Parts: sequence; structure tokens; C-alpha cells
Amino acid sequence: MSLLPTQMRPLPYRKPTEGRDYWVVDDALPDPGAVRARCLARTEWELGYPYTGEVWPGMRAIPALLDGELAALDAKVCQLTGAKKVWVEQTEAGIRLNHNCVQVVGSTEGAVKPHTDSSNLCRYAAVLYLNPDVPEQCGTSFFRQRMPTGQLGGNIVMPPHRNLAEALGNRFVQPNSFVEDVRVAYRFNRLLVYKANLIHSATAYWGLETAAKRMAAVFFWMA
Repeated sequence: MSLLPTQMRPLPYRKPTEGRDYWVVDDALPDPGAVRARCLARTEWELGYPYTGEVWPGMRAIPALLDGELAALDAKVCQLTGAKKVWVEQTEAGIRLNHNCVQVVGSTEGAVKPHTDSSNLCRYAAVLYLNPDVPEQCGTSFFRQRMPTGQLGGNIVMPPHRNLAEALGNRFVQPNSFVEDVRVAYRFNRLLVYKANLIHSATAYWGLETAAKRMAAVFFWMA
């Protein structure tokens, strides 16, 4: 059945639960200050919105963590999720997600954008917060649908769909189509790991100067 523009199919719902659907680790890195300083010292960045026609905001660069730091993070994700192994997936055409990528986004550069990550490329995703001066309200939120009737809908993309647009049946829906369900606060050196098929977004962005902006490293694993 085809949908009218901005209509969406209802999704299944399961309340995001810590320890089952997402995991929070404080003091994740032994020396987060060194990682932050290394990121701030970078001179080459890829620019997104509003500086280019890209849909992703602010600026980003790879890698965020060094090999040893990343290996420790991989081991932590396996411990948390129970996965025997995690790896970075790519398609036959060589397409892969921006794993181990530091993102710096200011208050005027980004907005809340509920989405899921591509299930054909990752099962788990994570964000590592890297600015000690960003307020707690700039963390990560999980969302669920708000149907046109006002009834609350689901929050999970299931096979055969690979992303939120496929599951909804439309790439563009009404701006009020999602409502915040669970929020995880931004805290320096906090790692949030979550199932990538949950609808989520940065809760808010912060800052005008580079050093003041919301800095976070993002990761995507298949398992």
C-alpha cells in the first residue's frame, strides 16, 4: 500500500531499557583530556551543514581514538552487550559508516533529527562525550512515533527494513511525528552504547566557538 506524502507506517514499540537496549559507562577513557586535546589540535576537518550541502551538521574527522584506545572500547562493547565479536562492516561497494569519528557541532549548526542507523552496516552504535563544559541537556534521546491521531507509536526498525525511512514508508514526515521517550544526559567521558535500530538523536547542540561546541565521537559495530 502506497502512502500519501508525510504519512508513515506504525512501528513496533519496546521501551528502551538500560542494560538491554542501551548501556551507559562513565569514566570510559583513562585519559579523556588527551583525546580531547588531540581532536582540538586537528587542522583538517570535513565540513557539513551549514557550510556545505551535506545534511549532517558541523564538522567531523577520523580517527577520534588511536588503535589501542579503540581496541579497549571494542572489548568494553563486547562485555556490555554479550557479543562475542564486533567489527566495522562495509558493503560490497566499499560503503561504510563513519566509525571512530569525532563530531563537533555548535548550537546554530545542528537540530534534533530522529533517525536510526543502517542495520545492514551496524547492530550497535555508540557516542562518547568529549567536552567537559557542555550541559547535560545536550546528550542523546530515544524517540517514538506520534501518529496523526495523537496516539503514540513505535520506536524500532525491524527487518526487512534497513533504516527509518524504509520502515516508515516515507523519507519526509511531519515535524511533530516523534516524541522524546528516554534521555541520556551529556557528561564528559561518558560512553553511551545502544542498539542501532532504535530511533534516536542528539538531544541538543551547544556553543559557538570550536572549543565550546558539543564534541562527541561516534562508533558503529556489526556483531
